[in-house]
Amino acid sequence: MSMKAIVKSVLSGDSLVLRGRAGPQGQPPKERILHLADIAAPRLGTASREDEPWAYESREFLRALAVGKEVSFVSTHSLPNSDDITRDFGNAEIAGVSLTTELLRAGWAKLKDVKREPTEEDLRKRELESEAKSAGRGLWNPHGPQARAVHHTMPTDSYAFVSEWKGKSIDAIVEQVRDGSTLRVRLLMPDGEHQIVNIALAGVRSARASSKQGEASEQWGEEAKFFTESRLLQRPVRVQILSLPTSSVPIATPFQNGPNGNPSAAAAPASIFIGTVLHPAGNVAEHLVAAGLARVVDWHAGMLQAASGGSMEKLRAAEKTAKEKRLCLYVNAPVAAAAKSNGVTSNGQSRVFEATVIRVWSGDQISVAEKETSKERRLQLSSIRGPKLSDPKQAQHAQDAREFLRKRLIGKHVKVNVDFIRPREGDFEERECATIRYGNQNSNIAEQLLEKGLAGLIRHKRDDEDRASEYDKLMAAEQAAAAAEKGIHAKKDIPPPKQPLNISEVGYQAIVDYVAAGSRFKLVLPKDNQSLTLVLGGIRAPRTARNPSEKSEPYGVEAAEFASRRYMQREVEFEVETLDKSGGFIGTLYLNKTENAAIALVKEGLATVHPSSADSLAWARQLYDAETEAKAEKRHIWKEYDGEAEAVEAPVDDSSVPLKREYIDVIVSDVRTANGLGFSVQILNTEGIAALEKLMRDFSLHHKSPSAAPPNFAPKGGDLVSARFSDGSWYRAKIRRASALKKEAEVTFIDYGNQDTVSFADIRPLDQKFRSLPGQAHEARLSFVKLVGPESEYYAEAIDRFRALCEGRKLVANIDHKEGSVLHLRLMDPSDPAAAEDPLACINADLLHDGVASIDRKNCRYLAAYPQVVQRLQKSVVQAKKERLGMFEFGDVEEDE
Repeated sequence: MSMKAIVKSVLSGDSLVLRGRAGPQGQPPKERILHLADIAAPRLGTASREDEPWAYESREFLRALAVGKEVSFVSTHSLPNSDDITRDFGNAEIAGVSLTTELLRAGWAKLKDVKREPTEEDLRKRELESEAKSAGRGLWNPHGPQARAVHHTMPTDSYAFVSEWKGKSIDAIVEQVRDGSTLRVRLLMPDGEHQIVNIALAGVRSARASSKQGEASEQWGEEAKFFTESRLLQRPVRVQILSLPTSSVPIATPFQNGPNGNPSAAAAPASIFIGTVLHPAGNVAEHLVAAGLARVVDWHAGMLQAASGGSMEKLRAAEKTAKEKRLCLYVNAPVAAAAKSNGVTSNGQSRVFEATVIRVWSGDQISVAEKETSKERRLQLSSIRGPKLSDPKQAQHAQDAREFLRKRLIGKHVKVNVDFIRPREGDFEERECATIRYGNQNSNIAEQLLEKGLAGLIRHKRDDEDRASEYDKLMAAEQAAAAAEKGIHAKKDIPPPKQPLNISEVGYQAIVDYVAAGSRFKLVLPKDNQSLTLVLGGIRAPRTARNPSEKSEPYGVEAAEFASRRYMQREVEFEVETLDKSGGFIGTLYLNKTENAAIALVKEGLATVHPSSADSLAWARQLYDAETEAKAEKRHIWKEYDGEAEAVEAPVDDSSVPLKREYIDVIVSDVRTANGLGFSVQILNTEGIAALEKLMRDFSLHHKSPSAAPPNFAPKGGDLVSARFSDGSWYRAKIRRASALKKEAEVTFIDYGNQDTVSFADIRPLDQKFRSLPGQAHEARLSFVKLVGPESEYYAEAIDRFRALCEGRKLVANIDHKEGSVLHLRLMDPSDPAAAEDPLACINADLLHDGVASIDRKNCRYLAAYPQVVQRLQKSVVQAKKERLGMFEFGDVEEDE
């Protein structure tokens, strides 16, 4: 009986892959393979073997004749199923034309020897083969096949290949569709060679389709794959290679060895290129997005703008249409917010207006006066972030960016379009974020900053509509600056700008000229003939009366007298940590290089610790210890102190309230397993990390020829020191416990979290100039979960799994709870596709799914504050039980909670 099907692809000149019609919602149909009976064609090669002679030409003849068309076929017999795909031998026709006849007539197949008595049809086929032989057609061509090299693996030098072919249009054939936006194509190179490469469609990403039997596809992954397959598989296309994927090499720490820590290691060949694939009927990427089967990838905007100008706008329009129709991936998309064109922001002010620039605050913030009302409004440039003046590596760029804005905008007429309002968050006030244009050309100032490398573009989360109105153009501007290595993208370090007077220099010498209060000093710098006022950071001393009509606070006079007797007209050293709101200097004062004035005042009971500023200081513990001593001795301020009354005050339990979502970039710098799992993280993208890099360079130079420890030096618990690690390098450390008998101390390296036992011979007092930067390692634990205990046979597997997922890797973390200085973290891998699709996906859940962890109901009292997260974690446990992974290998047995 004759059956009908669509030719999906051609394996060789005698074999076709057939499929049925698509399901009602684009579901992929079943497939079968048809081998044309009685004929044989040469086989295409693979990475391990070459093409047989004429294999490509034979395949191409049948491909051009049949792919995408409906065939009528008859199966004469079937082979046993080995992979759920039916394999038939038989004959096929397209519009009444036999494929076997056409192949034999063109000479692209040979008749097999058959042992049966020849039929009339067999004799007719033999005549066709003889005619092709006589005419020298196809396989019978006496000159032989064209010599060509077929490269089945990606180019070894990926960067060179992209540099040579970037933006050029290359003829190609789509050989395989891995998912809706990932293709394997055969590039038909101008020199006759064939290069097979993997291509990710620029600007879009579809859900992943399974590549292994038994592996689950992501939702809408199979539909997206079929959508692209049915339109592009084995069709001729034009390919433009645009870029390589972004590098994902993890950041190395000083305690990390191996290839990741070697920046000069040769880059491995890329496994995929990013590019466009154009069919005569159009760009499949646009159709995928319009069908709701792919999402737009923001960071591809730059390369698409540069390559084809306007493609990104088409993708955005297609995405908007899919969202409005709630198609596939967007079936649960939120209702679109009210149009922003109503002329009024959420705070009731004009959204679009003209103004005059009256002040430039930084490289990304200005103040303007509205033209009609003269009202002053402070604006943040949408979606960009200027360089930080506080970062030595960015300081010069920060000044350049501010000066660029000043020259072009100050006093000038501008047009303002408020894109969104960033709500108040912590210490940051509500801020209007806007696109600002100026001049006759209506130039976008943010775009110009990015073009010159004087700002960086903020990467918004997917579906975050609070962004610049011309975000794609800004992306293109930034990528152009990065390619040209301009400004902040330059590879060479630019020294920080030279200041007229660098009063923040560590250990700057001065003379105390006047003591205004216990914690307020007027200092004179003899070398520079300058004076300044320094307020001690981390403490609060009682105020003294400024005139006869004022009254001093209790112990204000005593605090001032103590400071005067001890420091007046003495030579001192000072450090500046920050500025107060009025521009005054806040810092630390040292007498004889060792006595910290703030600690001395607190110990004497003439000042109290100010926690919000003290906690960021490297010597915060010493401050708290001094205050504890003053309380115990009931000195001055603490004369009426009642320790027992304070002890009975019940602590506030805030575990029932979830913390505000706070995503941070971290790297797990140390993993400890001595007493259960513990680890330390460094918080990336902060001023501290940049300052740490500079400090470690200076620290290394300082210890090139380390001097001997002072005579009778014996470190004590809580001391900050320099300690030599087992790798031979010196690092900042804090003494945990010290043994004068063994002459060794247990230390914690405050910038990386490692702990070690170090001989006194390898410990030195920490020089004052290395004390100002707080330790960069933060002690952490996993939120909600705990690994199986050491008594479990799966303990080693659990530790290995955690190390593989986290150690030394750049991750994203959310702080779910704070327990003293310990951060309870939910860790997410930004390179994991699941994390991009599921906001609750995390490594914590992955450990549960692997059966090497359980939900920690005993020690995580804040579980009830995160019901959605707990529900997601419970699903992971159920999945682990179902798949019998880890501790569930032999049944549904959980650890005692």
